[in-house]
Amino acid sequence: MGSNGSDPVAGRGSARPLIGLPTYRERARFGTWDTESAVLPIGYPAMVERAGGIPVLLPPTGVARPELVHRLDGLVLTGGADIDPARYGRPLEQALGYTRPDRDASEFELFTLARAAGLPVLAVCRGLQLVNVALGGTLIQHLPDVVGHDEHSGGPGSFTVLRVLTTPGSRLAALIGPEVKAHCHHHQAIEQLAPGLSATAHTADGTIEAIEAPGDPFLLGVQWHPEADTADDRLMRALVDAAAASRNRD
Repeated sequence: MGSNGSDPVAGRGSARPLIGLPTYRERARFGTWDTESAVLPIGYPAMVERAGGIPVLLPPTGVARPELVHRLDGLVLTGGADIDPARYGRPLEQALGYTRPDRDASEFELFTLARAAGLPVLAVCRGLQLVNVALGGTLIQHLPDVVGHDEHSGGPGSFTVLRVLTTPGSRLAALIGPEVKAHCHHHQAIEQLAPGLSATAHTADGTIEAIEAPGDPFLLGVQWHPEADTADDRLMRALVDAAAASRNRD
């Protein structure tokens, strides 16, 4: 699976894995232009690069195809807009944020194809929610209505750092230890956990902050934003290592 390029990863003895990163379709300004664009915060590709992978940016149109997935070695489901609640059988609530149907259509299919191909997947914030919905779970559309505060949300364009405790014996705990200072920016969270998933981290108010699939080669989701902490690349390094190992077995 993936590329047979010649750029070695120090300490791994193999070519750098190709890691897919879905982008957002948003209006952006650059130079003299103000136009619809495929964009992604630089923290994501920078984290992939630091972890020893090659970031591959995927626009939210026309890329959810088996021939693409079989060229990748791993997939990061990135953060962003709320998921259309119709996908988990719920009516739209007033507090729902903005949605992006194009991203939903592309990324749900990308995840399905990645699972079928045995691709390692790291899901971030919206990505965790997408995995839960895709596998049969549901979401809380506005978390402050349930927990009684907005500490998970951060301010506009910023993160709140929260103490998150991991579940002993989980893959996540083995990677990052018993707790982490998590950079959070979310107003939604898991309500009903999908069959086959385990909740492996929580905040003090009981909010699920991480999920994984026991027995799966590599499916890990976190509700926080690891790309916002440039001093801690452990989760991305785990994905890149899993991607390299998976490719080398093929």
